[in-house]
Amino acid sequence: MDFFDFFINVPENIVIVSPEFKILAATDTYLKTTMKTREDILGKTFLKEVYQNPDVSFEENPVILSIERAIATKKIDYLDVLRYDLEKSEEDGGGYETRYWEASHTPVLDEHQNVRYVIQNTHDVTEREQARKAMKVSEGKFKFLTDAVPQLIHTNDPDGSCNYVNQRWLEYTGLTYDQLMGMQWLDTIHPEDLPSLNQRRQQAIAAQEEYQMEARIRSKDGQYRWHLLKSIPMREETGEVVMRVGSVMDIHNTKIMVQEMLEANEQLSTLSDQLQLAYQQAEDQRVTMEHLIMQAPALFATLKGPEHVFTLVNFHYQNLFPKRELKGKTIKEALPEVIEQGFVQLLDNVFETGIPFVAEEIGVALDRDNNGQLVDAFFNIIYQPLYETGKVAGIIVFGYEVTDKVSLRKELETYKARP
Repeated sequence: MDFFDFFINVPENIVIVSPEFKILAATDTYLKTTMKTREDILGKTFLKEVYQNPDVSFEENPVILSIERAIATKKIDYLDVLRYDLEKSEEDGGGYETRYWEASHTPVLDEHQNVRYVIQNTHDVTEREQARKAMKVSEGKFKFLTDAVPQLIHTNDPDGSCNYVNQRWLEYTGLTYDQLMGMQWLDTIHPEDLPSLNQRRQQAIAAQEEYQMEARIRSKDGQYRWHLLKSIPMREETGEVVMRVGSVMDIHNTKIMVQEMLEANEQLSTLSDQLQLAYQQAEDQRVTMEHLIMQAPALFATLKGPEHVFTLVNFHYQNLFPKRELKGKTIKEALPEVIEQGFVQLLDNVFETGIPFVAEEIGVALDRDNNGQLVDAFFNIIYQPLYETGKVAGIIVFGYEVTDKVSLRKELETYKARP
């Protein structure tokens, strides 16, 4: 096999050009990649008479500039990732096909150290760049969703080291992103709560299980508020934990209310055995209701279009209506009882204006068993507009039921109002 046969069979995208940018030779792989023949390209001006980019002038073409640098410096010049679309044949429909490339330009010198020609070696990195762009879009969606919810959301490495926090963390603590990374987020925990939190964390990490507990977290004004912290391990198909996802919910007001109720019951417990029994019953009821409040699941759904069609409904949201199918139906079709209660108008306003709607302890009468009997319920909710290409395309619904919390507060008020 002579040198030419050897060269054209090299399995690389290689083209050789003269200092005047005339194409001198190319490998078969290069011709296959660019969908050209040797007759199409040999002797023609590179990127001007062939492979031209209609959107970039020859003189300003970054590939030409890289070749010129290689000629001027007589050293290899590497070109960063570049989008360079290839013209498709008429048999393939014509037009251009999007491609991304990495390239190097190697000058070959003669015995007088003058550049005889330049070897361009290119690598098609289209799949890698498209995957990178898709990953960036996915990360952007994840950040948008975590920033949209009213909770403090974070992710951790398997060892518990923080590697991401949502905007709520930054707004609540007043700290920067970097100040919460690694184990620094633990600096926001109240010193009295930190030992027990660390012990529970380490046990859960070692056992590769989820954990949940209460702790006080410092706000940007230096005040500590009670929060419910929950961390769940995310596993690969092999079962190996690859990361942990954490959520933090503010329960300060409920915690204080429960503590006040406990203190009131403790004072009454000293009056008599009868009051002691009443206290114990009240305490049992408090613990039961506190458990319901603390374990209240988050509700999540997405509504698409001006008709508010359910496109995603999580388990806890669906569990509100066990005898109904929500997904694929409009809000009016799925939940007719909320139409007259004004919730469709609220959704319409968010969709039309792009202004989020946030409400605490909002009441709604629900036909939970789909039997025509309405039951009052209360929720903390947020309707967050969902944008696509700069326009509102749907609404994210996030919240959690606080019916037990509202009922408990009313009971406490009645209890305190007794003579």
